[in-house]
Amino acid sequence: MALIEHTTEAPASIIRLHERDDVVIARVPLPKGTEVSPGVILTDAVPAAHKIAIRALNSGDMIRRYGQIIGRATRPIAAGDHVHVHNLSIGDLEGAGHEQDYAIGSEVNAVKRISPAATFMGIPREDGRVATRNYIGILTSVNCSATVAHAIADHFRRDVHPEAMAPYPNVDGVVALTHGVGCAVAADGEALEMLRRTLAGYARHVNFAAVLVVGLGCETNQIDALIESQGLKPGPKLHPFTIQQIGGTTKAIAEGIHHIKQLLREANDVERTPCSVEHLRVALQCGGSDGYSGITANPALGAAVDRLIAHGGSAVLAETPEVYGAEHLLTRRAVSPAVAHKLIERIHWWEEFCRVRGASLDNNPSAGNKAGGLTTILEKSLGAVAKAGTTPLVEVLEYAEPMRERGLAFMDSPGFDPVSVTGQVASGCNLIAFTTGRGSAFGCAPVPSMKLSTNSALWRHQSDDMDINCGALIDGDIEFEQLGEQIFQRFLTLASGERSRSECHGYGQQEFVPWQIGVIT
Repeated sequence: MALIEHTTEAPASIIRLHERDDVVIARVPLPKGTEVSPGVILTDAVPAAHKIAIRALNSGDMIRRYGQIIGRATRPIAAGDHVHVHNLSIGDLEGAGHEQDYAIGSEVNAVKRISPAATFMGIPREDGRVATRNYIGILTSVNCSATVAHAIADHFRRDVHPEAMAPYPNVDGVVALTHGVGCAVAADGEALEMLRRTLAGYARHVNFAAVLVVGLGCETNQIDALIESQGLKPGPKLHPFTIQQIGGTTKAIAEGIHHIKQLLREANDVERTPCSVEHLRVALQCGGSDGYSGITANPALGAAVDRLIAHGGSAVLAETPEVYGAEHLLTRRAVSPAVAHKLIERIHWWEEFCRVRGASLDNNPSAGNKAGGLTTILEKSLGAVAKAGTTPLVEVLEYAEPMRERGLAFMDSPGFDPVSVTGQVASGCNLIAFTTGRGSAFGCAPVPSMKLSTNSALWRHQSDDMDINCGALIDGDIEFEQLGEQIFQRFLTLASGERSRSECHGYGQQEFVPWQIGVIT
């Protein structure tokens, strides 16, 4: 999907993405009466990043953006009309009417490897993996042990107790990642299995030098069963215990503090060395998207992903409801029918999941997305898929399932950012790239998260939260390939230890949100 194939005669005012499109995008807020194209006059004022019809459409007509269908007209639309929720809907394209030409494997292009591969200053681990950060983590088996976990972590907060961590400058911190489940679910069901898979992914995550696992003792998610079912190995670097076993809250907090003190010296004994980019696994995310997301930040991130994979690295796209309607762009790049069919199966699972609950996949876009110019989930998905670049899709993962292949993967997850990223990190991602047009606030310990602004207005207004301004692309201040290279270079500097804006603000502990899929009884 091209970024911008050509512009109309009013390039300063609008953006036209594809010659087949029925709409153009307002580059800036435009008043009523603006001539946006020869003979096309705005019938009303249009906000920036919103859509304008460039030809007359009848009720029921398909409407295209990116050269792809984004919905149907719900009433007659004149050339020059604002096209949005009042006259555009997904209609019968959802559910049984949602059919795509998947053309499995028709656009698989061999990756042209770059040699020698780029390097970053990583932290080698004994097992051959390479970390981008060096934390000690505290995980909980159940919500009931969250208070103890946070009390242990608080003892080592640099902003509260700087003396506790002063001797250990190579340790990024001690973080407690807690959640709201772990009990009152089926002991042999999918919900508990998913939680355990997520916790295990964090327990063995390369960015943790060591992990404590704290439970209450009587919960459904028994720690012994968690460890056995996930093939974890208790020891000094994986220390499990329960509040009931230790003798209560005070003793459990003391046990955790004592154990971490013993671990800190060894955890600090690391040195960053040049490491191949093949050790980078980047989680691809977008949140607080707007009408610019699929024009600037997402395709620019996709260009960076193409570079990453050419150097031997990997990336994981997620948020299944946010590729809905654009999954055919991924199946075309699937390396095998099995990979493509697994993605299609997850799409059908979501259709049924929503149907039996009286929900709609078109409930996404959110209110903020719509205010930013997005109207239907099909439109949002077409822009979201651009984050994945153009390389082959090598595997499709269940939520929090460990990544096995090198290259581009897709992981099934909800569209809610904290839940989705939690699964990506559990799968092994050690870097996060997050595009936003509305100004999302997000981080995800123990992995650095970089923010890409889709427009310059957001960059100016909320630059304290942003790492790169992709709005410069629309402003004409940077070329597309240059921006892709800039993002790729930012991958390397963040992976080498430079802190992202979200890390500077302390985001990360509260954003650990495993997917809760089961019935709570």
